[in-house]
Amino acid sequence: SGRGTCLDNEPPKRDFLYPAVAPGQVYDADEQCRFQYGATSRQCKYGEVCRELWCLSKSNRCVTNSIPAAEGTLCQTGSIEKGWCYQGECVPFGTWPQSVDGGWGPWSIWGECSRTCGGGVSSSIRHCDSPAPSGGGKYCLGERKRYRSCNTDPCPSGARDFREKQCADFDNMPFRGKYYNWKPYTGGGVKPCALNCLAEGYNFYTERAPAVIDGTQCNADSLDICINGECKHVGCDNILGSDAKEDRCRVCGGDGSTCEAIEGFFNDSLPRGGYMEVVQIPRGSVHIEIREVAMSKNYIALKSEEDDYYINGAWTIDWPRKFDVAGTAFHYKRPTDEPESLEALGPTSENLIVMILLQEQNLGIRYKFNVPISRTGSGDNEVGFAWNHLPWSECSATCAGGVQKQEVVCKRLDDSSVVQNNYCNPDSKPPENQRACNTEPCPPEWFIGDWSECSKTCDGGMRSRTVLCIRKIGPSEEETLDNTNCLTHRPVEKEPCNNQSCPPQWVALDWSECTPKCGPGFKHRIVLCKSSDLLKTFPAAQCQEENKPPVRIRCSLGRCPPPRWVTGDWGQCSAQCGLGQQMRTVQCLSYTGQASSDCPETLRPPSMQQCESKCDSTPISNTEECKDVNKVAYCPLVLKFKFCSRAYFRQMCCKTCQGH
Repeated sequence: SGRGTCLDNEPPKRDFLYPAVAPGQVYDADEQCRFQYGATSRQCKYGEVCRELWCLSKSNRCVTNSIPAAEGTLCQTGSIEKGWCYQGECVPFGTWPQSVDGGWGPWSIWGECSRTCGGGVSSSIRHCDSPAPSGGGKYCLGERKRYRSCNTDPCPSGARDFREKQCADFDNMPFRGKYYNWKPYTGGGVKPCALNCLAEGYNFYTERAPAVIDGTQCNADSLDICINGECKHVGCDNILGSDAKEDRCRVCGGDGSTCEAIEGFFNDSLPRGGYMEVVQIPRGSVHIEIREVAMSKNYIALKSEEDDYYINGAWTIDWPRKFDVAGTAFHYKRPTDEPESLEALGPTSENLIVMILLQEQNLGIRYKFNVPISRTGSGDNEVGFAWNHLPWSECSATCAGGVQKQEVVCKRLDDSSVVQNNYCNPDSKPPENQRACNTEPCPPEWFIGDWSECSKTCDGGMRSRTVLCIRKIGPSEEETLDNTNCLTHRPVEKEPCNNQSCPPQWVALDWSECTPKCGPGFKHRIVLCKSSDLLKTFPAAQCQEENKPPVRIRCSLGRCPPPRWVTGDWGQCSAQCGLGQQMRTVQCLSYTGQASSDCPETLRPPSMQQCESKCDSTPISNTEECKDVNKVAYCPLVLKFKFCSRAYFRQMCCKTCQGH
């Protein structure tokens, strides 16, 4: 389709020096936290730092962006005292896990067939994930997508040509502002798997699609089909990629015995111009080639037995192209620098006559084609056939009784060549001859049975098999002998197997406590990739990721206590003598001590209350005269309403309040 040409564009080479030091060695976990959360942040949770880096936020809370620490950041686990981060795992400091090359996974099931008849294709894909490449390992080599033939039965008679249907799908789409009826363009100079369509009634064609539908024939004379815009070979058995070939008679896998070759040279000429018969082509002929020996002004023509011309008739010369005639495609070629020719694969569905339209002296026409042989027919093509016994075959066994056979085959009488059996009369076929041979017993030998399954799949097991000394005395009869009768060394009955180490396996450590202490939270644990004996720790990439136990699960230690109102101590009374007011703080706090807005307002304690201070009853010194302020006329009312306990009124109405 041309969409992959960008892969041929080689980018310019640029010298780039990759850093030799891992970024986590340049910027430690605290520095990485400061990059994310500000200058005061630092690492706050020590554990799976290679999977998630937890940092202290501005509000002194432990938070994470769910991203791992940088490669090379120092880490520590239950089995690794000093390590550093590599691809999300904590590995021993200074080491890198071994690279793992990718491996192909299983093929998917076959998809839907691209055609319902006439030979389509279905596809299946696989992925490089068993295992996926890691640690710089190589990607899988080979085909990611495969194809196979499907629905190879011929389409019903009269069904529309598949390529013609694809062109017709564009009839209702405007082309340059007009509508056309499109037919397949079968001329030269175009890609066989592109959809080139000819505007019916016009002398132009165009590419309507860069690729035909998968399963479309590349051309009319070939079984090869298009897949993804490329022509792929199909054998004569209609199987994609098959090596099955047609013989000269166009019989798939045949031996060429069902037809005979007809060749000739025609050089007669008329004194005046006109049509002359060159040769008659019988029905069923294949591999037809009609060719001028030299360039001339004469023209090859083709007609039926009823004198209906198909090519170059009625003194009208056709343009060179493909002609669908008698059930096959005839290719009429007239190059400017070579003699003209007429070719067809066949088989033809009717008798045809090759003519020549003479305009000048006939320089000669060579013709050749293969015609089917008729076993019961009459005429020049009749050939005799008879059954014959082949020589005795070799004995089927060297001892204990074998068989020799004389196979019966059908042969041509003219050249004694072997042909298919259907050319001879099946009623007269003689039986195969058969005789016994090499009837003496065989020498003793060891019978070795199949190995049993290994007792262990890895880390060393044992397997066993049956070993007996036997002698074959007939085609289906054996006897068991003592081991001393077999002269060769006795094969072993048991042997060790599967000595390779078992693959690494996941080992999970204990769960941590649930955090936070109430409400929904998480428990964490460390999961290590260890050897089967639990003595070695491997990089996580060497264990199957899909089998890895979870490292974090949800948990809850019960519902958290609801937020509650918390009060402070009462402040001093606002009055030094008598009634006043005092204040206190009232806050809504969560169980962690954080401010909250979820306390019920109806239960909020008061933040202010009335208070009373004891008045000082010490008599006024003689140095100050106790009297009512002249301008105050309400002192009797102060006494009446008992306001003398208040400092202000007691001062303003000192004389009135004295003694009260």
